[in-house]
Amino acid sequence: MARIHVLSENVANKIAAGEVVERPSSVVKELLENSLDAGATRIRVQVEAGGKKLMQVTDNGFGMVRDDAMLAFERHATSKIKHAEDLLTISTLGFRGEGLPSIASVSRMTLETCAADEAAGTLIEIAGGKFLKVEEAGLPKGTSVSVKDLFFNTPARKKFLKAESTELSHIASLVTHYALAHPEKHFELHSATNAVLVATPVKTHAERIYQVFGKDTLDQLLPVAAEADLERVGLPEPPPWRRGEDYEKPLPGKLRVHGFTSKPEIQKLNRNSIFIFVNNRLIRDRLVQHALTEAYRNILPPTVFPVVLLFLEMPPEEVDANVHPSKTEVRFRQQAFIHDFVRDSVRATLMRARPVPQFTREISAQPTAGQALTPGAMPLQDGVAMSAAGGADVFSLQAPTLPSMSARFAFQGGEDVGGNAAVAVPRIDHTAIASAMSNNGSGGDNCAGVVNNGDNETDVADLANFASLKALAQIRESFILAVNYEGLWIIDQHVAHERVLFEKLLSERSDDRLQGQRLLMPLIIELTPGQQTIFTEISDELRSNGFEVEPFGTRTIAVKTAPAGVGANEIEKMLFELLEQFEREQQTENMDRVRHRICASIACHAAIKVNMPLEQNKMDWLLQELAKTEYPMTCPHGRPVVLRYSLKDIQKAFKRI
Repeated sequence: MARIHVLSENVANKIAAGEVVERPSSVVKELLENSLDAGATRIRVQVEAGGKKLMQVTDNGFGMVRDDAMLAFERHATSKIKHAEDLLTISTLGFRGEGLPSIASVSRMTLETCAADEAAGTLIEIAGGKFLKVEEAGLPKGTSVSVKDLFFNTPARKKFLKAESTELSHIASLVTHYALAHPEKHFELHSATNAVLVATPVKTHAERIYQVFGKDTLDQLLPVAAEADLERVGLPEPPPWRRGEDYEKPLPGKLRVHGFTSKPEIQKLNRNSIFIFVNNRLIRDRLVQHALTEAYRNILPPTVFPVVLLFLEMPPEEVDANVHPSKTEVRFRQQAFIHDFVRDSVRATLMRARPVPQFTREISAQPTAGQALTPGAMPLQDGVAMSAAGGADVFSLQAPTLPSMSARFAFQGGEDVGGNAAVAVPRIDHTAIASAMSNNGSGGDNCAGVVNNGDNETDVADLANFASLKALAQIRESFILAVNYEGLWIIDQHVAHERVLFEKLLSERSDDRLQGQRLLMPLIIELTPGQQTIFTEISDELRSNGFEVEPFGTRTIAVKTAPAGVGANEIEKMLFELLEQFEREQQTENMDRVRHRICASIACHAAIKVNMPLEQNKMDWLLQELAKTEYPMTCPHGRPVVLRYSLKDIQKAFKRI
């Protein structure tokens, strides 16, 4: 008896639905991407019960004629590709032709569509993959797809759905971030009782961030912009029908990276606030995420993550979107180049801006006319407020004290989230945006550099005057209190000296000028088998950083020389910490990272300690040396070096402005 048989169309569609339709937000994603591919400039999303009862996406795109509308529900029916070679140059968000039939097989779907040149539109009703009605109807140009009772015929799948507020938050996150990717388009998201998001067309991504999240969020982000040529070596030959002058004499393609990345004081406990778009497709990519982690290395602690909104634009043939059924993963043709370019672009932005960490300000309980919503907050029905990423604080900034929930999430010009009024998106002030962008580019936004006195002078910290700091005293013999014209500064003396030593060690290491100090008696250290393996791999780099170590038995080493400045009692601890760090790594370290990690460890153990009294001249020397460093705001491990209480903050605290 034969064991292998062909699955029925109904079963095949439900298997495909399991890959494409994970939750209500997956349905909205497919329909939203279809609307964008159809050239829509206005997209309206309506949901009920977190999408469990209803999801409706309406657009003003091209629309479809009757035959195309019928054919759209066949598996692998698509207008996006025609030949196998087209998979190499995908420029649309959708292309598989699995979305509509997969959704229709597990829901009750209604499609209303009308092409621009048609006198009448087409209405189609489907339940569980079966056609119930197909008829003409008087409809406006565009398409409206309603999906009701998701998973009504697969109750086991329905049980896996989360609470309505959770599902709605995922949908809100999706719509919000596609609105960020397409600032020139109009997006709306409505729940059963109120408007969650209304974003009118604007010109730039900065204006969209200002519009959706407010000025406070925009002020905490640094603009990133870079461009490079991509080599076209190794590209496949184009098919005969697509050959022409552009293919006969190909020019290098352009890789463009732009967007926003957060200042180091904004720290998240996970990667949920990192959003990456490749050719306007929202993706999850480990390569780019690793590049961002590398960009923040020695700026952020290794256990926290930044807030990033990054757009990568490149020729379609440089990226393969045909990797995952949900099209959330891609593969780059020149992976190493893209990784390094993203890393260097973001790193250069951070090095250029050198933002100053601030004391976090409290959020006013009642926003004024010019004050925006707490970034990332999405108002939902029944007075429930959630972030845009389903529990993750997307673009949200921490505050030490918080007012009541209803007050925190009250929109300007409208009622709080408990009311039924539509969300009033803040009116866009282009002058304010230009000012905010100028502040970002110069390395500050909320930093008071001059006495305000109620006028419109910009509140910017001038790092060129960092050397003008005058040390006043120590706090608990651990923190230096200093002042200059910009305000009051508190400097962590240990991490400040650590940053100074770290950059000095890197400079001397690159010039092979690192000196070691010989110990009176060799230090004998016994290693485990794992530590012995790691030690063998990094022994050359240790030698270049001032260590002289010789084998002293099977798994024992004798340290004869150590880096200058490291106390004898710190050497063994430092070596074990280094070996433990490298042992925890799951992938091979490149030598540049090994060098940075060793220099950071040496600097940490050689630096001035806390609870150490300093003379006035020693404090002044430390501040002067810190001002000479490339990045004086964080230590090599990412901890902040300085905090500043600006003059404007002081004036506000005393109610003078």
